[in-house]
Amino acid sequence: MPTLLEIAVAAHGGLERWNDLHIVKLNASITGGIWYVKGRPDVLKEVEIEAALKVEELKMRIPREGRTTFFKPDRISIEKDGNPNASVVEHPMRSFGGHVRETPWDDVHVAYFSGEALWTYLTTPFLYTYPGFEVEELSPWKENDETWRRLKVIFPSGIASHTREQISYFGPDGLLRRHDYTVDILGGAPGANYATNYRTVNGIVVPTTRRIYAYEGDHVAVPEPLLVAIDMGEVSFS
Repeated sequence: MPTLLEIAVAAHGGLERWNDLHIVKLNASITGGIWYVKGRPDVLKEVEIEAALKVEELKMRIPREGRTTFFKPDRISIEKDGNPNASVVEHPMRSFGGHVRETPWDDVHVAYFSGEALWTYLTTPFLYTYPGFEVEELSPWKENDETWRRLKVIFPSGIASHTREQISYFGPDGLLRRHDYTVDILGGAPGANYATNYRTVNGIVVPTTRRIYAYEGDHVAVPEPLLVAIDMGEVSFS
């Protein structure tokens, strides 16, 4: 009998197809309350993203602010339009030290948070098959008149993500419905990330809309405020 991870990977396009691909490119609008709290409203309202699929690297072009950011877990570089010299920050996670909820974010903070988050979202659930990941199926969950199977995932230390232990919920069709985590760089703030509006692109089944809320207690989502909204436009894999 196939495992939950095997079912989920097959539903999203299959590991054989995924292994043939190396890059995803997309246009997106990323909005929501978190950007107001951090003093950067609409900073990612219209962006162009390119991410590697097998290594944790993500490039984001931000036309409205005239810059391109390059994310790796241990390095952020930022190029400004018209300036050939990139600014580089090593070990960028350290820059969040001492932050509280209202601490404003600069360009490095935005690049790191969006980079680790988007790379995780864009590679799930295939990511969970990579070396060093540990998975365990949890008890089922009922929501939206469906029963969802839940997968607890422990991330290896070499992967930058919101936190090491996360939970993904999969519907009867094997597609991701929800993704729960806490965010270390936000003081352990909880997130319930709902994935919808699936589209098949180059053989990969992709949720093109995400809505992220807080949760409380035993993973009960709080419907307001909307913390992050991700709306994808054009998507391509190669």
